[in-house]
Amino acid sequence: MQHIPEIAIVEPNTLTALGLRTILEELIPESVIRTFSSFGELIADTPDMYAHYFISAQIYFSHTAFFLERRPKSIVLAAGEQPQLTGIPTLNICLPQDRLVKAIMELRRDGHASVSRPVSPSVQDTEHELSPREIEVLVLVTKGFINKEIADRLNIGLTTVISHRKNITAKLGIKSVSGLAVYAVMHGYVEADRI
Repeated sequence: MQHIPEIAIVEPNTLTALGLRTILEELIPESVIRTFSSFGELIADTPDMYAHYFISAQIYFSHTAFFLERRPKSIVLAAGEQPQLTGIPTLNICLPQDRLVKAIMELRRDGHASVSRPVSPSVQDTEHELSPREIEVLVLVTKGFINKEIADRLNIGLTTVISHRKNITAKLGIKSVSGLAVYAVMHGYVEADRI
């Protein structure tokens, strides 16, 4: 009995989700493709049964730890400028249809390696690289959540949140929330209109 691959698309934009679903159904007709408009919908399903996850960038950055555990099965959907992600495949959904189809085919053929944006050592500053949990904390800080709310949302202790915030400040050398917000937008962790 042949295994039927199941693919999850986690994308709040209905047109993007349906468009990607249509393309994937044409490219991989033997697969089952499910769309979810939120991370909560994915979790309410059976989240570990999928062969691949196509995730919007904002959902990825809000739940980085979950998707990092599932790499390279996770592919981040980026609109235009690619976020700088180390070891996580990205797919530019703003490409013309023929190039988008080609990128998906290369992703499938090469096991994701060719779709991920190559990051040169000069761009990727490894001494400033944030952990997945620090990225989650950074995103919530830039959205205006206080430490207690961040602790509740991430199910971690208040002292852990404070520790992560100190680590983020130490690694980035940025102390103000507005400075962290600019950093988060510039590195693709949040969209400017979500702050």
